[in-house]
Amino acid sequence: MEWRNAFAVGRDDARASIMKPSATIPIAIILGGIIVAGAVYFSMRHPTIATSGTGNPALVRPVDLNDHLLGNPAAPVIIVEYADFDCEFCKNFDETMHQIIANEGAGGNVAWVYREFPLVEIHPNAFSSASAAECAARVAGNDAFWKFADELFANQPVDPSQFGSLAAEAGISSEDFATCFANASSTVDARIIADRQNALTIGAQGTPYSLILVNGQPPIVMNGAYSYDAVKHLVDQALQNSK
Repeated sequence: MEWRNAFAVGRDDARASIMKPSATIPIAIILGGIIVAGAVYFSMRHPTIATSGTGNPALVRPVDLNDHLLGNPAAPVIIVEYADFDCEFCKNFDETMHQIIANEGAGGNVAWVYREFPLVEIHPNAFSSASAAECAARVAGNDAFWKFADELFANQPVDPSQFGSLAAEAGISSEDFATCFANASSTVDARIIADRQNALTIGAQGTPYSLILVNGQPPIVMNGAYSYDAVKHLVDQALQNSK
């Protein structure tokens, strides 16, 4: 999972500790690595239910006709993902979600909503990529958005100079796309900012950050790039709860 905030220790303290050799340092490093790895493993396989803490997943914006949705709009289970096109973990999770829609969503029971959460603090072109994807949707519709999104992930990281050629690959009018992108500040950027703000409001601090939504049930949080089996397990549980 890629994080929005960077964490650091004071430079002076760090330098001082480096200058003082100690036999305990290698052990501390090893133990620290085990603890971090264990925490990551646990968080990837134990989803959290919307409760207290930073943000509130229950404040996720309701899905509507303006969303980028793949699958059945009336599906009893909807997965809302907040992601960044320059995030490697998002690329991996994108492949997982396509599998979920192709398999678990084949009967119309699962849908996938993509929302923008560009991590501009660590990915300088993330907002531009989001603007390009939104322009693809604006000028050519929902299907074009998903095709263009696939191109962005397949060619990650994408330099903005490549957006035009990727739009053409996705079957989007180059002229219309270029016009939209040139005027993104007045056409699509507000939507990206709104998506990003909603992600922060509900507690997302990195990407991908996803919520499994079932009517009448609290959102289930997937904080990271879950595996196909992990997502399938949660979806199967959600489908049982939707009955």
